[in-house]
Amino acid sequence: MKELKPAFRFLAIFVGLYLGLNILYGLWISSYDLMVDPATAVVTRQSSLLLNVCGEETSTQPKESAPAISIINPSGVVINVFEGCNGINVMIVFVAFLLAFGGQRKKITWFLPVGIIIIYLANLIRVMTLYYVAEYWATYFYYIHKYVLTAFLYLLVFVLWWFWIEKVNNISWRNAMTTKPS
Repeated sequence: MKELKPAFRFLAIFVGLYLGLNILYGLWISSYDLMVDPATAVVTRQSSLLLNVCGEETSTQPKESAPAISIINPSGVVINVFEGCNGINVMIVFVAFLLAFGGQRKKITWFLPVGIIIIYLANLIRVMTLYYVAEYWATYFYYIHKYVLTAFLYLLVFVLWWFWIEKVNNISWRNAMTTKPS
């Protein structure tokens, strides 16, 4: 049982942080009622800007009947971006893991923001990809949104975790739960 203590400690910290951060996030989101939260608005505007750089003619406008922002082109609304598309939930999973696993404070202070920025940029690419799918391959939108791009984001988080353990902390993945990072 003693050898499982680090794993139980990790799980307790991870679950506690995950639940606590999600409760705080939920309270923050619910404070906007039927309005779009600022994080979703920023992600949508930046995605539209990047789409314009890529040659699309897009803009954004709040959706009147829901807390979402639409990315539109001259033909009309292409996609509606809702709260869940801002990437914060994925960032919460990343942060909870990193803090539960632990490591040197100096390493955490640089890796945590770098990981969040990488997730944020990947999420912008995700929203842009959804625009292209909705515009040019609408039949596949549900599956690509629900499965492919969700898997892409979580795979990215997994790679960041692996990098944190193996490369930053120099701990073998197999021994990660039994060795405390220095």
